[in-house]
Amino acid sequence: MPAKWIETLTGSLEQKKQYKQEKARLEALPEPYGSAAQAMHRYFMYYGGFTDGRTLIRMFGDLADLWERAAVDGTPVREIVGDDPVDFAETFAQAYAGTHWIDKERARLNKAIEDAEREERK
Repeated sequence: MPAKWIETLTGSLEQKKQYKQEKARLEALPEPYGSAAQAMHRYFMYYGGFTDGRTLIRMFGDLADLWERAAVDGTPVREIVGDDPVDFAETFAQAYAGTHWIDKERARLNKAIEDAEREERK
């Protein structure tokens, strides 16, 4: 078992292993599902902003499940993502509750406005 301080610096080693497994599942998909899944994965890395590794791993596992099932069934890619792939991806990601990078800044902005209001009342 790795020293706790290593995981504090680098994140959970188990989660890194799980992430690599989910990523490998996406890479193993036949075309055109593989490139569609990889594109969504990339988008999630920019859009999602998750700070909770468990949530991210679960989302990528579900993404792999979705595209694996579509490949087995022969479902057309556009039938999965619809007319607006960005909307599909963002709706998919929003289904996963978790802590996002922006949450800290939202809280900071709300606190700053509340502090400003208190100063106004003085």
